[in-house]
Amino acid sequence: MTNLKKLGLTALAGSLVASTAYAGALDISGAAKVSYTSADETESGGNPFSMTRDISFSGSGEMDNGMTISYDQLLSAGSFSSSGLKLDMGDAGVLTFRNGGSGGQGIGAYEDKVPNAAENVWDDLDGQANGVLTKNATNKIGYGTTMGGANISVDYNKQQDGGSAKSFGVDMSPAEGAMIFLAMSDEYAGVNKSTDQTTLGGTYTVGATTLGVQLTSIDFSTVNTDTDRTHIGASFAVNEDLSVSFGMSTVEFENNTKVDQEDSGFSVSYTMGSMSLTAAANASDNVGGTNGTDDTHKEVGLAFSF
Repeated sequence: MTNLKKLGLTALAGSLVASTAYAGALDISGAAKVSYTSADETESGGNPFSMTRDISFSGSGEMDNGMTISYDQLLSAGSFSSSGLKLDMGDAGVLTFRNGGSGGQGIGAYEDKVPNAAENVWDDLDGQANGVLTKNATNKIGYGTTMGGANISVDYNKQQDGGSAKSFGVDMSPAEGAMIFLAMSDEYAGVNKSTDQTTLGGTYTVGATTLGVQLTSIDFSTVNTDTDRTHIGASFAVNEDLSVSFGMSTVEFENNTKVDQEDSGFSVSYTMGSMSLTAAANASDNVGGTNGTDDTHKEVGLAFSF
């Protein structure tokens, strides 16, 4: 990350706490990825090449009471897509405010914990959203702390029309190399428009191998539309630069007229300094619970970061 210039964050910190902040650094980093995609024969043609580009701005400063305040802003494909403000209060925990993007507090920190070298097994497939966690990422306030060896976090979002979303998450390490987690969310968007989500699982690392499993249950207010996804995977670091992974996922539908959707995928990543080469091959059987409806996706990518 390149340190371009110094930025005083006194005014920003003063709006949150009555304390003075020392000058902090504004950093800018970025990434660009060129991909070649091979879709299956049932999908329409088009240019198989694509490009993504992101620029990230981040700044931080320490206040005279020892607390740290930081800010980040992501510019994706020419538009600002997410931003966040964080106040690290030390032993008192971390307070955050986020608008868009992934991660954060609560269930957003547990969207996908199964290891992979490049892509999830459902990425870019038809039906990829089935059984996958969703979250309200607009203007959320969150709090996280550590208690008795457990990392605990919550977040909350309130809408003017009466809708709201709240979630919590907890994880801990019961043994060396192991991590277990549980997260739940409740989103209310009006009468008959609620969604409850629960996800739990764990990872275990031994040597160069990491194993993971995640179970996700999504309950919708609409009758007969609930889903359950079971995702398992393993990654292996061949050396410091080369990693490979394989995963499988099954989506069960509450609607008994549907069969299980089966996803699987293999991916590899090779890093050469600030450049990385990735490849992934994913396949899905019985997309959306429809027997005999399949999809495949293969992709090779070259990414640069600065």
